[in-house]
Amino acid sequence: MVDYLIVGCGLAGISFAKELLARNKSFVMISDESQRSSEVAGALYNPVILKRFTPVWKAAEQLDKMHSTFSFYEHLFNISLIEEQPVLRKFASIEEQNMWFEAADKPNLSTYMSTALLKNTYDAINAPFKFGEVLHTGRVAIGDLIASFKAYYLNRGMFFSDSFKYDELKALEEGYTYKDIHVGKVIFCEGFGLEQNPYFNYLPLRGTKGQLLVIKAPELQVDKVIKSAGFMIPIGNDLYKIGATYEHTDKNNTPTPEGRAELLDKIKGLIECDFEIVDQLAGVRPTVADRRPLIGEHPAHKNMYILNGLGTRGVMIGPYVADKLIQNIEHQTALDTEIDIKRFKKRWLKANA
Repeated sequence: MVDYLIVGCGLAGISFAKELLARNKSFVMISDESQRSSEVAGALYNPVILKRFTPVWKAAEQLDKMHSTFSFYEHLFNISLIEEQPVLRKFASIEEQNMWFEAADKPNLSTYMSTALLKNTYDAINAPFKFGEVLHTGRVAIGDLIASFKAYYLNRGMFFSDSFKYDELKALEEGYTYKDIHVGKVIFCEGFGLEQNPYFNYLPLRGTKGQLLVIKAPELQVDKVIKSAGFMIPIGNDLYKIGATYEHTDKNNTPTPEGRAELLDKIKGLIECDFEIVDQLAGVRPTVADRRPLIGEHPAHKNMYILNGLGTRGVMIGPYVADKLIQNIEHQTALDTEIDIKRFKKRWLKANA
């Protein structure tokens, strides 16, 4: 018997796999290419919500677990994944500067917000009101992680590139069978693919489509992430990711002209040099209305779990909630009510009435 079957190879599935590897638990993973939100994301880690100057939920705990998880994979695959990269918040006015200083004085934000205003030193950036710098920020090479993970475990017979067939999952007295595999527990980490899952599709995963542009701008010469109406991330070789859109009705992975126009509008007034658009990316983020993940055991099916709903900050929150779920499964440690799917028990009862 294999200890765990993981369905999905995005941030959620790979974060959970790390917890299994650290505990010498066996697993197999099944995933297709239908969900791309982890691969096309900006993959920033940033402990401050820069729209409102408020802290990310459990920021310190998330950052600590994030570094532990991705450092683990750096050593396992002999690759570099974590790149510390400053994030600069462009101020639009003196009033925004004052709001920044007020927030930076708060105990839960002082660790992450510098009180030194930074003068704009970039010739091709328009920022007359200077910048505020967020500390303990950076970027994770999620695309490299996913590719390395798939190749490594494909060679070991532990990763299968295939669509999951729900009707081939059969419950036993102890665990489940899936095709010819006997597993103890099943973890669904499918992102927005949850809408096709007959066991967990009662959960309110609404999904938010996000689009990014990749531009080439040799004159820009920016070495830090800049957040204004959108964000601009330097990714090397004079290339920058520009993001992002938040679309609630269109739920597919196809880039659109409307998304392109919105992204160009976001950088209008920020970049003052020529650039070339070299790519446009799109994916549907697994978002939840209450902005908390979906973690826990199915109300009726024993040893069947979900790890989903990582939203727009999956790089930080994925490793944190994966640790919470494995603690719950292996040691019966209670989940926070904020992330436990028990908070939606009434929806399941209504769906099964």
